[in-house]
Amino acid sequence: MDHDPDSPEQLRNLAAGLERKVRLLERKLARSEQGRVLIEQAKDRFDALYSNLLNDLAEQRTLLADKNRTLEALSAKLAKYLSPQVYQSLFTGRTKAALETQRKKLTIFFSDIQDFTRTAEDLQAEDLTYILNDYFTEMSKLALEHGATIDKFIGDAMLMFFGDPESRGVEEDARACVRMAIAMQRRMRDLQAKWRARGYEKPFHMRIGVNTGYCNVGNFGSPERMDYTIIGGEVNLTARLQAAADPDGILMAYETYALVRDLIDAEEREAVLAKGIRREVRPFAVTSIFDETCDSQQIVRIEEDGVAIRLDLRRLDNEGRDRALSALQQAAERLRGLSGKE
Repeated sequence: MDHDPDSPEQLRNLAAGLERKVRLLERKLARSEQGRVLIEQAKDRFDALYSNLLNDLAEQRTLLADKNRTLEALSAKLAKYLSPQVYQSLFTGRTKAALETQRKKLTIFFSDIQDFTRTAEDLQAEDLTYILNDYFTEMSKLALEHGATIDKFIGDAMLMFFGDPESRGVEEDARACVRMAIAMQRRMRDLQAKWRARGYEKPFHMRIGVNTGYCNVGNFGSPERMDYTIIGGEVNLTARLQAAADPDGILMAYETYALVRDLIDAEEREAVLAKGIRREVRPFAVTSIFDETCDSQQIVRIEEDGVAIRLDLRRLDNEGRDRALSALQQAAERLRGLSGKE
């Protein structure tokens, strides 16, 4: 028998089915809403955490920048107590802050002021401080320009060296040191005129000693307090040369002179002895220096075993040039004759 689709029974069943589907849909919607709420809550928590993280990072960057500025300021202050070469070597890690030394061939510079104690007694403390600081400032500028490692200031004395922690080779280190010494004495003449103009009757006069030899160089002291310096008999010899130098002069050992003899005029002085040096030392006093960039076209200089020729073309008049030319031609003819005999 056929069922009537519109019968009450059929309608009730249909309504019940629809009601179940509606309730199922409501539960799904409820769960979806709960999920949405949870997602929104999670998102809010994430946004809060992210915002806090950004704030923390900003604070950390600010603190880091402050610490970097503090370290830079501290480093700049510490750098004033160290030679730039030593400072760079330490902060780049090339040199360790440990009690380590090595033996190297260096060119050593030592200077002091003639009769400093007597001169200082005639000055007020403020005037002495001004002159000393002016002196050290100008000399330090020249030292850095020429690449010297400034070891220390000892009262009125200065100890510097070339060849560590950076070196351009033993010969070029010696040449740079001698150029620096000459430049310092020339600057001292300017300073003396400046000091006299300011009313200082007895300006400083500097003596310089230069020597080339093997020294122990590195960190000396204790693990808590160390000093980067040089020691050895060659250092003592340099101080001895300085003491024997003329006021406003430069006295060097033969070892240095042999490396720079093409740059300077020098005269040999009486031999000197120094503590820790067994040999008798032949010192040479510098009398002039020739700037390679300015005077190379005006100076002719050849000095080696068996040959010693120096011509200063600026000082030769016409007759002098003729005599020099004649002497050179005679020498050349004799050399050719010797070559023919061989």
